[in-house]
Amino acid sequence: MSTHIPRVDFGRRVLVLRHRRIAVRLQWRSVVVCAVLAVTVAGTAVLALMTGSYGLSPGQVLSALTGQETGIVHDIVVEWRLPRVAAALVFGAALGVSGAVFQSLLRNPLADPGIIGFSQGSYTGALIVILVVNGTYAQLVGGALLGGMATAVAVYVLAYRRGVHGFRLIIVGIGVSAMLASLNTWLILKADLDQAMSAAAWGAGSLNGVSWDHVVIGGACVAVLLLPAGMLSRPLRQMELGDDAAASQGVRVSPARLGLILVGVALTATVTAASGPIAFISLVAPQIGRRLARTAGITLAPAALVGALLCLASDYLAQHVAPTPLPVGIITVVLGGGYLGYLLFTEARRRL
Repeated sequence: MSTHIPRVDFGRRVLVLRHRRIAVRLQWRSVVVCAVLAVTVAGTAVLALMTGSYGLSPGQVLSALTGQETGIVHDIVVEWRLPRVAAALVFGAALGVSGAVFQSLLRNPLADPGIIGFSQGSYTGALIVILVVNGTYAQLVGGALLGGMATAVAVYVLAYRRGVHGFRLIIVGIGVSAMLASLNTWLILKADLDQAMSAAAWGAGSLNGVSWDHVVIGGACVAVLLLPAGMLSRPLRQMELGDDAAASQGVRVSPARLGLILVGVALTATVTAASGPIAFISLVAPQIGRRLARTAGITLAPAALVGALLCLASDYLAQHVAPTPLPVGIITVVLGGGYLGYLLFTEARRRL
């Protein structure tokens, strides 16, 4: 008599990567989703490099990227269009990771750096450098970083009541963001006309003035910041269960939370210094990535890839589909506003 032992399903299939004493577990679905997103991002980047007043074929673009093409085609692809595409990819990924950090940390899908005031603080710091100091891009990065950090400290202190709860921090952040928006408007109104017009256009979130200097400096800052973000991703997932549960698993909650806030603010400040505040990507990208990967919580890699895709696709729509070229921030506001309305609608239906 044979006994049939049923197969026990212990969960989703995972990919285990081992190197000596280090082991990394990845869900197969997340790996497949990230691969598909990477291919989509690459295809969209090639399309953006092809499109313009001087149309190019995919072969010409690939030849220019590999150094086989010279002359006007090389200049158009490498010198004119590639910095904008690279900036959209790098800055979109940075915003996606920043949004994933804050939404996981506060356990709230509305925890966007723009909504809770950190983007406005970075914008204020950058505006002071532009209108008062008239500084270089490196000084602009420093001003945006200081403004974002000061805002983060202010929001953290004002929201602290025997600990920091996500809902209270969001409410305080919304109030601080409104105050900083008024201050930014006052700074622009008091500035000279030329400076005010350039600052207002830059404040809409635009990649028009991006050069290789912005890409290199901003990309280096983002690469440096992604390293601690990856190192803190495991404590971040454990902190989603609550501070007490994370502490019981050996996580030093306060230092980990402080480090994650610093990384998230620095990523937002780096993007704001280069292109102005590009809204809603950090709100939308983590949620889309989570739904595509179907993970229990928000993971950084899908959020980064979706953020890069959203920023690049929005810039493509702003430059080549809109009746007149627009700042990328206008397109992201339209997309993000639609998503925010959908999120509020689904939450309202869930409570009925």
